Amino acid sequence: MSVLRVEKSNSQFTQENVTRLTLHSSHTARRHDITVYAKGELSPNTPMIVLLHGVYGSHWVWMELGGAHYVYERLKKQGLQDFVLVMPSDGGLWDGSGYLPLRYLGNYEQWIMDDVIQGVTSLIPCLTEQSPVYLSGLSMGGYGTLRLGAKYPERFAGLSAHSSVTSLEDLQQFIELPIDEYHSEDSREPDLLHWFNKNKENIPPLRFDCGVDDTLHQSNVALHNALTSLGIPHSVEFFPGGHEWAYWHEHLEQTLWFFNDIQKQKAIEQVRQS
Repeated sequence: MSVLRVEKSNSQFTQENVTRLTLHSSHTARRHDITVYAKGELSPNTPMIVLLHGVYGSHWVWMELGGAHYVYERLKKQGLQDFVLVMPSDGGLWDGSGYLPLRYLGNYEQWIMDDVIQGVTSLIPCLTEQSPVYLSGLSMGGYGTLRLGAKYPERFAGLSAHSSVTSLEDLQQFIELPIDEYHSEDSREPDLLHWFNKNKENIPPLRFDCGVDDTLHQSNVALHNALTSLGIPHSVEFFPGGHEWAYWHEHLEQTLWFFNDIQKQKAIEQVRQS
C-alpha cells in the first residue's frame, strides 16, 4: 500500500454506519477520500463492494445522490447477505480521472487497486485480505469497472457496470478537456477490448446494463457484441431510462443481487469441496 498518511473519522461524530477516510497516496501525490458503509458487527472476511462514481462526482455521491445505502438496507430485508460498501473518490482530476494511469499526472488506477482496496482492508475491522472484492460503477465508473476488471481479473470476484463509458471517445461527450490530454505510457491502456482479449480466459462473472434512452446505449450494445465475438461470458440488460441518478438508484439492485448470487455459489462450492 502506498498510503503516506491517513485520517479516519471518529464514529462518535459521524453518520451511523459510515466511516470517512482521507488517504495521502504516493501514486498521485495527493489526498483523496473514501466513504465506507458497514452496518453492525460484521464477521471477518466480509465481502466488499467497491462503487466507482462518474464524472463531476466524488466519494459521497453514491450515497447522497444515489441512495446506495438505502438500496442495500432494503435488499437486506429481502435476504441479501452482508457486504461492506466502499465508495472512493476517483482522484479528483479534472472532470474525472477515468481511473487511468496517466503520465505525469498520477496513477489513478493504482489509487483504486492499491490504496483503496488495501487501505480499507487495513482500516475497517471486518475486512481482511481474504475478503472477496466486487467492483461496480456508473458511467465513467462503469468504464473503470470494466477496464480494471479486465486488466486485473484475478483481483475481483465479480463485476457489474451501469451506463458505462466504453472508450475515451465516449468520455469526451461529458467533459470539455480534449480527450488527447489523457496520456498513458502505453497507448493501449484505455482500450477495454485490449484487456478483455488479453485476459479473456480469466474474466470474473460479469454483467452490465444501460438505459435505452442513454446516449451510451449504442456503445454498450457494441461492447456486448464485441464480448460475444471474443467468447467472453457475460450478461447484459437494457432498461427504460437515461443517464441519470434515478436510473442508477433503481438498478443498483441488479448489481447487489448479482454479487449476492456469486457469494452463494462460492459457499455451495466450498461445502462440496469440504
